[in-house]
Amino acid sequence: MATTVHVDVVSAEQLLYSGEAEFVVAPGESGELGIYPRHTPLLTRLRPGSVRIQHDGGEEELIYVSGGMLEVQPDRITILSDTAIRGHDLDESRAAEALKAAEEAMKNKTGALEIAQAQAELAQAAAQIAAIRKLRKK
Repeated sequence: MATTVHVDVVSAEQLLYSGEAEFVVAPGESGELGIYPRHTPLLTRLRPGSVRIQHDGGEEELIYVSGGMLEVQPDRITILSDTAIRGHDLDESRAAEALKAAEEAMKNKTGALEIAQAQAELAQAAAQIAAIRKLRKK
């Protein structure tokens, strides 16, 4: 029985991670998904949040994704995201500024499209800050 699964995390700019993992947690559209090797095939959208990749020995890597798609096959997990950032590359001050700007934008928007855009920006900034805090707890 396989004890690891191959994982690829790809952004629009680059391949951020390609390797084996014992366990992966991803921010699914309806909640967090825990994925072990030999998982049932699955295709779902991702919301902004942290992808946690657990390596052999329990070491964990965190990657922030702005949303995207997750495909799970029994021997492979593929995560496609417009924006993906390694946890240690996240900038808390920039994320806090983006959160403040998004909150301000929410106050000043009136059209449904403007409000939806401001809500998406707010969710992304909040997810980045949450990812930074998770990384800090380690």
